[in-house]
Amino acid sequence: MEKILTDLVLSPLWYFAVARGLLVIVILMSISAYTVLLERKASAWIQGRIGPNRTNHPLISWIPFVGTFLAKGGFIQPAADGLKFLFKEDALPGHVRKVYYVLAPIIALAPAIVTMVMLPFGQLPGGQIITLCPGADVGVLFMFAISSLGVYSIALAGWSANSKFPFLGAVRGAAQLISYELAMGLSVLTVFLATASPNENNALSLVSMVNAQTGAWNILFHPVAALVFLICIFAETNRHPFDMPESETDLVGGFHTEYGAFKFGIFFVAEYSHMIIGSSLFILMFLGGWHILPWMPTIGSGIIATLLGLGAFFFKLCFFLFFFVWVRWTIPRFRYDQVMRIGWRVLLPIAVLNLLAYFIWYALRG
Repeated sequence: MEKILTDLVLSPLWYFAVARGLLVIVILMSISAYTVLLERKASAWIQGRIGPNRTNHPLISWIPFVGTFLAKGGFIQPAADGLKFLFKEDALPGHVRKVYYVLAPIIALAPAIVTMVMLPFGQLPGGQIITLCPGADVGVLFMFAISSLGVYSIALAGWSANSKFPFLGAVRGAAQLISYELAMGLSVLTVFLATASPNENNALSLVSMVNAQTGAWNILFHPVAALVFLICIFAETNRHPFDMPESETDLVGGFHTEYGAFKFGIFFVAEYSHMIIGSSLFILMFLGGWHILPWMPTIGSGIIATLLGLGAFFFKLCFFLFFFVWVRWTIPRFRYDQVMRIGWRVLLPIAVLNLLAYFIWYALRG
């Protein structure tokens, strides 16, 4: 056993895997941090405020023009917030169930990291897919299964806090996941039917879904499925107006009421990470992925086409992250009974009827 471990540590593949894992964490943390900045600046813009524009550093301020732009634009604020969470006193309350209390934030972030590794972002000139884990041809159902594990962190955090408000938030989170997971799964079945063809060996692959949208994006032919899936993303990520597990107006802070310092920061990053994953899945399944336009998948050739495809994917991602923020500061929070009614009495019947309609259409088409 010792020889196996020694050979594994000395192998170059070990260091390559570690470097890739660190790269995933750095990318996810960076995007999540600046998504928080986007939320703060966009909410300030909607409310007629300025937002973060005071954070500065002597090393940054000496840079002509750029230093002032970074400080006034608030681009240094995410680093200041991260260091603040890191160096705060990480208190451990005496009344909590300590092992599960510490484990819950880790479980919240782990599914986002795993799914981030397997997301495709673009295509190289030779046809190779740009992803952090090349060769992982997994179905989108696997992505759903991994991302839905985040609800266990909510359940553990609420139960381990040994307090009433966090426990109510945990129960709400579990009920909300069950209510909207069914509608989400049924909504994407129509996309699977559109992707399946004699030329595609794996209709559940995200790459196959993007390739099937060469002539037109799926949102044009599956608008109902796209709308149901988009609403379910809000519910699955516990974003406003579906933030029942937190619901500051009646549950103080919900499942993370008893958390502070770095543990609270991990919950914060996990929420925005799931926003990034959900937005990326919607882009890949309904908006053509890295295709620039429905009638024009690529522009140019070679590395130029690859860079433009990456830019198109990133632009769509930024738009959806802004859309998340826009909805939060525009639509009031639903009541808990309204959230349950929307999931079971509205979205689920619509998803079932939409699937039946496409079944009949494909059967009649032959």
